[in-house]
Amino acid sequence: MTIDEIKNGIVIDHITAGKGMKIYTLLKLENLDCSVALINNAPSRKMGKKDIIKIDADIEVNTDILGYVDPDITVNIIKDGKTQEKKRIALPEKLTNVITCKNPRCISGTEQELPHVFTLTDKEKRIYRCLYCESQAK
Repeated sequence: MTIDEIKNGIVIDHITAGKGMKIYTLLKLENLDCSVALINNAPSRKMGKKDIIKIDADIEVNTDILGYVDPDITVNIIKDGKTQEKKRIALPEKLTNVITCKNPRCISGTEQELPHVFTLTDKEKRIYRCLYCESQAK
């Protein structure tokens, strides 16, 4: 399998195998007007298998989404065919409009203008809770 190199764009690397499609969907990459490659189960010396996403455009990527799905991801910024910058992603302290509260009585579900905000309450277990009702994110 051959996937062309990127001249100017982004490579989201070291995605845990199987999580690439979730990131693709949450970042809404299907709406981009450029080449996007999602590689599943690529061999990796470090991880065994990994997913990779290559975006052939210089766009802003929501790092909160990346950190929420998989905090071990790296984001490589490519300029003129060379890696210009390599960013390590961390677990975000707060998520805004990334996930929604599943509690039917939560005010965030009835008030449409209200943002869906979750805060990290347990870093080790990666538990997020709704800012308004304290429900745990699924």
